[in-house]
Amino acid sequence: MARFTKIADYLPTVTQWNRLEGRPRTAHFDRALKAEVADALWMISKQWQMGEFIGDDAGSPVLAKALFETTRLTKYKAGDEPAAAIDMGVPLEVTVENRPLAFTRAGKRIALDIRLLMGRQWIRLVEPIAADLKDAYIDKYGISRPNPDAEADAHICAHSRVWQQFLAVADRRMDGYELYAYLKKGGGHTAHDGIAEASTQATRDAIDAAATRFIDWFERLFKQPIEGSNPSWKPPYLEHQFACSAPWRDAEKVLYAEEYHHGHLDWFSVDIDQTRTTLEGEAPAEEEQPITRTFVPSMVTFGGMPHPRWWTFESWKTNLSFVKPDTPDLNKLLLLDFLLIFANDWFVLPVTLPVGGLTTVRGLMVSNVFGEHTWVEAAGRGSDETWQRWNMYTLAIRGSENVPADLSMVLLPVAPKVQESKPLEEIYLLRDEIANMVWGVEQRVPLATGRGQAGAETGYEFRSKLQQLMLAANPSTVPDVEFKAPVRYQIANTVPEHWVPFVPVHLDGQMRQIQLQRASLPRILENDPGVPKKIEPKTSLLREGLDATPPLQYFVHEEEVSRAGAAVRLAFQRTRWYDGRVLTWLGIRKQTGRGGGSSGLAFDQVVPVKPTGSQ
Repeated sequence: MARFTKIADYLPTVTQWNRLEGRPRTAHFDRALKAEVADALWMISKQWQMGEFIGDDAGSPVLAKALFETTRLTKYKAGDEPAAAIDMGVPLEVTVENRPLAFTRAGKRIALDIRLLMGRQWIRLVEPIAADLKDAYIDKYGISRPNPDAEADAHICAHSRVWQQFLAVADRRMDGYELYAYLKKGGGHTAHDGIAEASTQATRDAIDAAATRFIDWFERLFKQPIEGSNPSWKPPYLEHQFACSAPWRDAEKVLYAEEYHHGHLDWFSVDIDQTRTTLEGEAPAEEEQPITRTFVPSMVTFGGMPHPRWWTFESWKTNLSFVKPDTPDLNKLLLLDFLLIFANDWFVLPVTLPVGGLTTVRGLMVSNVFGEHTWVEAAGRGSDETWQRWNMYTLAIRGSENVPADLSMVLLPVAPKVQESKPLEEIYLLRDEIANMVWGVEQRVPLATGRGQAGAETGYEFRSKLQQLMLAANPSTVPDVEFKAPVRYQIANTVPEHWVPFVPVHLDGQMRQIQLQRASLPRILENDPGVPKKIEPKTSLLREGLDATPPLQYFVHEEEVSRAGAAVRLAFQRTRWYDGRVLTWLGIRKQTGRGGGSSGLAFDQVVPVKPTGSQ
């Protein structure tokens, strides 16, 4: 048998391509862009598979009429104060949250930054009137120089940065708040009282006009309660409580917020209070109005929406494959269900509602292309206690009675965005299981300059300053006895000064229920011959009632301090209202704490004695 061998086995070659491209048979692409399919049966099968052959005796909506009733909030009530007309000129958060700025603490001046700010504003107003008025007002309302050897100025001199700032402005800058407080006392007080340089009537008239502008400027700069503290803040609950109402039928619909503490006020913060048909006090009368709106329905659309036709490509802007919900992610599952299945079944009927309005939709008349009319009512109607009913943005009814659900929707006059500063005060209420106590820990306290500082650092510096002043006043109290015993008996140890104790006490007339009462620990200085003084809190959040005359006790309900504790902070809030005005106020936020803690408090201990000369 002959054997044949291919030449390629002996002559190997290397094949190269420097470009890969198609070789079209024609210069036109019209047929290629048509995406022709030769198998018509396959196309029909895909149409059957996608349900394009299913008939539905339903018509698309072409016209809709909505009947609803609307009214507006007219009254506001905080605490035990009588109801008054609600102020629509500011966001509701400002009315509910604003607190007075503290310029004194335990009878001592603080908030140096705002005092200087007000002083600069007043000097700017009176300098054009007369050149010598600046020095005159600095002499009368100047910042006093602190005395480092006086215990009354220990809250300033104990902290080096605070002391330096006071020394930098002492006798050189004006305390504007002192002038403001003098003018607000009334009784015919004027800004030129005691100012010898205001010798002419024209100068005094100009100063009076400047004083009016000065007061208006400060009250616009910081929104504060008109009288005293804000009655909506409930210290025993560490929450805000308020109510507002709107005219409805022959009475009023009362909205009540029992627990508002999280800083964002919205429709879910209030409930319907059917136990009250009106709020006490007078307010402008306004009746509900039935309104009918006619719409041309438009379909809900979004980027990447699945198209109903099989051969239409969707937008690439939305990649639904990136949504990967877990089993508990019910919201994501519902979203995907809407996007992929029922996206083309929803229509939009836009309705513009007034700010502060309370609206109830009575029904919706829908007309389709066949001329059929359908009356649609709210899906959430029924009993308020039926948890299976479907509803959104409706208000719950206080209590557990089986009453008809309220289908009203409220559009509260609130700010869309609020900026918050660093906390001026911050406290933690926590449980100490070892000591079997509740403590209020002042994590951040305000200094005399108006800025906040860590509570542990502030307490240590203040205690060291008092120890220094005590030894300087009583140098003979330092003992010269050398203890040779290796151990000593200690009745109780001390805890940091920024830990404020709360002790349980019985409620009045109760033998089982208790509440927490603020207490105090003695400040025991080494070799102090005097009676120890009580350690007072440094934050306004825990000083509740201490600055009153006489001082008042402070109680906190036990259920407000859970095992996780509670964190409360005081900070400046800032927002811009719809008319362009900037509003600034001092507000409180309450959040869940970080769990329990240990103060290290112990009794009846035997502790070793440090050798003489040891540190």
